[in-house]
Order: sequence, then C-alpha cells, then structure tokens
Amino acid sequence: MLPCEGANVIALYAFATPNSVKVTIALEELGVPYSLNAVDLRKGEQKSDWFKALNPNGKVPVIIDGVSERPLSLSESGAILVYLAEKHNRLLPSGGEARARVFEQLHFHASGLGAAFGNAFASRKAMPEVAEKAVAEAQRTLAVLDGILVSREYVSGDEVTIADIAHFGWIWRHSAVGVDLDAVPHVSRWMDALHAREAFARGIARTTALMS
Repeated sequence: MLPCEGANVIALYAFATPNSVKVTIALEELGVPYSLNAVDLRKGEQKSDWFKALNPNGKVPVIIDGVSERPLSLSESGAILVYLAEKHNRLLPSGGEARARVFEQLHFHASGLGAAFGNAFASRKAMPEVAEKAVAEAQRTLAVLDGILVSREYVSGDEVTIADIAHFGWIWRHSAVGVDLDAVPHVSRWMDALHAREAFARGIARTTALMS
C-alpha cells in the first residue's frame, strides 16, 4: 500500500542502488521535502503488483509528486533529475551552451558511462573474458570523463548540475564494478569534491540506510 503524502512532499521509492542515490542526492541539493520508501530488491518487491503499478518496468527509483489532484508518478533516474531541476530552477542552466553541455553529459551517461558500468556490474559472475571486457569498457568511458575534467571543475562546466549527480551515481560504486580510480586523477579530484558536499553525504547516507 502506498503511503499518503502531503501535497508538498515528494514520495521517493528506492533502494541502495546507483540510480536511486542520484535522486536522493538531487533532492538533498534542492532542499525539497521528501519521504524515502524502501523497495527491497532482495525480496523482489520491485516485481510486486503495487510497485509495478507505479513503474511497469519494475525498476527503482520512482517518485510521486503531488503537484495536482492527479499526482505525477515518474520513473527513470535521468527523467526524474531533469524534472526536479526544471521544477525548482536549479542544477540545470536555463539555456544556451551551458544547458547543452549538461544534456551532452546526460546522454553520455545514458549511452556510455552508465551503460558500461551497469554492464560491468552485471557481468561480475560471467565468464572471465566477458567480465574483463565489460570492466575494460567501463574503464575506457571513465578515461573519457577524466579527459573532460582536465579543463572543467565539474563535468559540464563550473557549477554542479544534474549531470554530475548522474555520473556520480555509478562511479560511487566503482569498487563493486571493478573499476580503478587511480588511473583517472581528474575524476578522483572531482569525486572528492562531490563527497565533500553535505547534500551528497546526506543523500548517500539515506540511500545506504535502506539496506538495513
């Protein structure tokens, strides 16, 4: 059964996953009130009828935003990040090259880095040559990002945006994926800067607590 939320509180359904932590971090950065509701993947709750009514694809995260008499239910972490940033007019430039650079990185994440990291994580128990190839591709995309960060403080420019949050979600789990950050010093510097932000720390803590 879904909890009853106030009109100004977003309900987030999530678990301790790279895609979920993106949304908790964004909400913490925006200072938006939200409730965090665990969907225990270990118990298969993402396959339950009540959750699939929210997202037929059976994946976390999902938000419910009571913006009207018919609350918005939205899945896919990238779509959620864009929706939250546009609604609250933060973490996403309003136009021009700055906005285009954010979307450039969001698309690179969806088709490149995020996809490669996800595949490497899923391939951990595959045949050694398959797993090694998947990790090598994840490491390659990380090197691409490292090259971008040579001349930028953050992935799309001088300010933190939802593009940084998107990349952070998977790179945060680099050890589980088998990727080495020692070879990418600019990514390491960027990760240290994000870890030092209080909103990121709160988002990580709340997300990892869903495992308990």
